[in-house]
Amino acid sequence: MKVCGLIPAYNEEENIQEIISRLKKIKIVPIVVDDGSTDRTNELAKKRRVIVLKHEKNKGKGEALKTGFKYILQKCKDAKYIVIIDADMQYPPEESIKLIKPLQQGADFVTGYRNLKELPFRHKLGNCVWKGFFNLLFGTKFKDTNCGFMALTRKAVEKIKNIHGGYIIENSLFIEALKNNLRIEQVPVKVNYKKISEIFRGIRVEFCVLIFIIKEGFKYRLGIK
Repeated sequence: MKVCGLIPAYNEEENIQEIISRLKKIKIVPIVVDDGSTDRTNELAKKRRVIVLKHEKNKGKGEALKTGFKYILQKCKDAKYIVIIDADMQYPPEESIKLIKPLQQGADFVTGYRNLKELPFRHKLGNCVWKGFFNLLFGTKFKDTNCGFMALTRKAVEKIKNIHGGYIIENSLFIEALKNNLRIEQVPVKVNYKKISEIFRGIRVEFCVLIFIIKEGFKYRLGIK
């Protein structure tokens, strides 16, 4: 049963070959979406003999996912499951197996949830606020609503229509899954933070994500599409 590993990548020449190799070792077919990289990401990915889809300009992760989903649905007819994993090695590729297992048991959409102790303080604070408001407004009990390590069935990908960009990607996918009555599950995953957001940028991101959650949460409760 074919599993595709969708890897959005922007200037990831340091990591791209390693993540491809490690996915291949666990029998996951890597598909790289080079989102307008200006380094050797595209060249190095192609050396590993995988599918590489290229944006001529940087469009953001949301557009990279749309490009990858479209390709898989049109060209990979035997792909039943799709794992989304960032190219920066923040998540161990081998943990993809943990996300796929619930799909094999009937789930439609699986995300990782991180141990808050492993997150830098500012990231921990932001995620606690986002998760709290999300669960309150959408009537859910998710342990993490902003983990970018995800897996979906082909059916789920076909149903998800609205994918936003920036740091609201994960929340927008959650909301799409809820609107389409998909079965959502979460599994614990390891995380390795290499970069910590600059404080003012972090505050701006936290505020923007929170506004998105509140706006979409009220629309959801009121039944507004």
